[in-house]
Amino acid sequence: MRIVRISLRDFRSYAAAEVELGAGVTVVTGRNGAGKTNLLDAVYFGCTGRSARTTNERELIRFGERVTRVEVTTEAEDGRHELSVGFESGQPKRMMLDGVRVERLLDAPGRPLVSVFLPDRLELVKGTPSLRRAHVDQVVAALWPARVATRRAYAQTLAQRNALLARIRAGHAAAASLSAWDRELAQHGIALMADRSAAVAAVAERFAERADALGLDGEPAVAYRPRSRADSAEQLAQELADRHASDLERGFSGHGPHRDDLALTREGRELRAYGSQGQQRLALLALLLAEREAIAATRNATPVMLLDDVMSELDGERRARLVALLRDGGGQSVVTTTDLDHVPGATEPGVTRLAVAEGSILAVAAAA
Repeated sequence: MRIVRISLRDFRSYAAAEVELGAGVTVVTGRNGAGKTNLLDAVYFGCTGRSARTTNERELIRFGERVTRVEVTTEAEDGRHELSVGFESGQPKRMMLDGVRVERLLDAPGRPLVSVFLPDRLELVKGTPSLRRAHVDQVVAALWPARVATRRAYAQTLAQRNALLARIRAGHAAAASLSAWDRELAQHGIALMADRSAAVAAVAERFAERADALGLDGEPAVAYRPRSRADSAEQLAQELADRHASDLERGFSGHGPHRDDLALTREGRELRAYGSQGQQRLALLALLLAEREAIAATRNATPVMLLDDVMSELDGERRARLVALLRDGGGQSVVTTTDLDHVPGATEPGVTRLAVAEGSILAVAAAA
């Protein structure tokens, strides 16, 4: 599946625009503030129903307007599909697939998968464990959509156990009632740990290879770091039971998969604490590329990769390596840059070029 066309109406800096993407690499050029990142966000919004940049969706509506709309035309083996997302401030989003309203685009079978690199996504490497946990769960969902239910069940059970802890602390419930929730939380928790472990295992070898290809030395590695050492639901339930006193003192569940982490390391040390920003950037790119390959192998569908301003912080050799990985990996990629010369091979056949300025598409050079 690939994206054929994107249509925007009153989305951020764009009053109206229609863009056709190439089947391979598409390079978007323009000065800072021209609307390159907004275009990437429109692609992401149209494919997922969410913004890649903000949780405040009112920011997506062009200044002075009330409604925004993004339409995405895709092409797959079974023909073309039409996705659309409309949003009016104060109203629920309206998401459609082939003219039929859907509650979540993320669950829609006719949408392309999307992976995005933005400069602020470095927080995935150097930020809090919660960001990395959420990311691993997104990879699980992309690899095995049916397993999303496991994460939801765990989250719901955790919330109920925490509510019970609050009632016990207030004297409205007996501490003995925790045992039943320990068993249920452990059942969902051990399944969630297995999903996360399998997802990281699917990515780990590819990550090391892509990191090496991008020039990140020092034996880079990615590893799942579960908080629990349990191998079964019974063992995890016992770990929870052993912590009743501390959980009651805190008022929340302090142990379990909701405290897991993902470790990105080089020379055995975490890049979060010991890596330079350049090394962290390369690790993030390698991780996204590895995940893209793992998803393509599992789902037989290569995610569209959106790369914003990625070339400005790379030297010439690493730029060339990244472009080679994008082209060799198949699928679609959209790369933004202020200077076309920063993208090796941008003028070669097979690359589509777009020029933007002030929220307008100025020129299009289709792939030859």
